[in-house]
Amino acid sequence: GITITKASHHALKNGITPEACLDVAAYLSKKIRIPLMFMSYYNPVFKYDLEKFCHKCTLNGIDGLIIPDLPPDEGEIIDKICQKNDLDIVYLLAPNCSDDRIRLVSRRSKGFIYLVSVTGVTGVRNELPENIGTFVSRVKRIAGPKPLCVGFGISTAAQAVKAARLADGIIIGSRIIQLLEPVNTAEAPLQTYIKEIRQSLDY
Repeated sequence: GITITKASHHALKNGITPEACLDVAAYLSKKIRIPLMFMSYYNPVFKYDLEKFCHKCTLNGIDGLIIPDLPPDEGEIIDKICQKNDLDIVYLLAPNCSDDRIRLVSRRSKGFIYLVSVTGVTGVRNELPENIGTFVSRVKRIAGPKPLCVGFGISTAAQAVKAARLADGIIIGSRIIQLLEPVNTAEAPLQTYIKEIRQSLDY
C-alpha cells in the first residue's frame, strides 16, 4: 500500500538495511518476551543469502518470517532452511483463494496463517469487508486448528474487535506507520493508539 511503500522509501533513503533491522531485533528480543516476526519481501532476503539470513534471525531472537510475495508452492527451499534454524514461516491467504490453496498454506505455514481481509494492497480502510466472516469460517473449516490472524485494512478499535472475534489475532501495519510519520511527536500518539486497541480487545 501507499503508506508502507512511502515508509520503505524513507527507510532506504536513511540507510536502513536488513542488517540494521536484525540488529534492532537483537536489541528488542532482550527487552520483551513476545515472539518477534520479521516481515520482508523475498528479494532482500535472497540477496542477503537465505542460509545466512535465517541463521542470523535465530541468533538475534527472531521467531519467524513473513514474506508476503513468496507463494507457498515456491517456498520449499526456505521452508527447509527455516525448519533447520527453528524459525516459523507464515504464508498469506486472500479471500479469493481456492480450497486447495488453503490446504497448501495450512501445511506449509508454521505458527499461524495470515489472512488478508481484502484483495489488493494494504492500507487504512473505513470498514472491513462484509464477507470477512465467511472467509475466516471457510479457512477454519479447511485448515483445522492452526491459529488465524487477520490483517490488511485494520485501523480502528471497532475493526480490531470485529476481526478478533472471528480469528485468533489481528495484524496492524499501515496505521502504526502513519502514527510514526510525524517523528517529533510520534511516541505519545502511538502509545495512546496501541493502548486503545489493547483495551478494546481485552474488554
